[in-house]
Amino acid sequence: MILAFALAAAVLFGTGGYLLLKPDLIRVVAGIMLISQAAVVTIIGSSLSRGKAPISVQPGEPVSDPLPQALALTALVIGLATAALLLALVHRVVVVFRSVERGELAASEAEYEAGLERERQADRDEAP
Repeated sequence: MILAFALAAAVLFGTGGYLLLKPDLIRVVAGIMLISQAAVVTIIGSSLSRGKAPISVQPGEPVSDPLPQALALTALVIGLATAALLLALVHRVVVVFRSVERGELAASEAEYEAGLERERQADRDEAP
């Protein structure tokens, strides 16, 4: 059972890392989301133990630890908020630059910087 969780976490993390290397910003966000889910699967997999809920336990019975479940829930909420923020940023980049490709964004940024430098040079040339 633990091997299945480890394999699932490894596949999620590997796929997320692969998507982070893609030039498309949407795929980068998907990669970050998969890596976040790999962390949740790792937390859940590392806390596998048999026992009753810690609410009503008789003395001497095995008890499940509720802390990893709380950490997994917290990680899910943080991952969802991070994904929402990243998707909003990608949407803004698409609205402003009309592209989601990192190469095109870098080229337009370089073009913009070159235009600013030409304007600065023209201002310097006009100054007495």
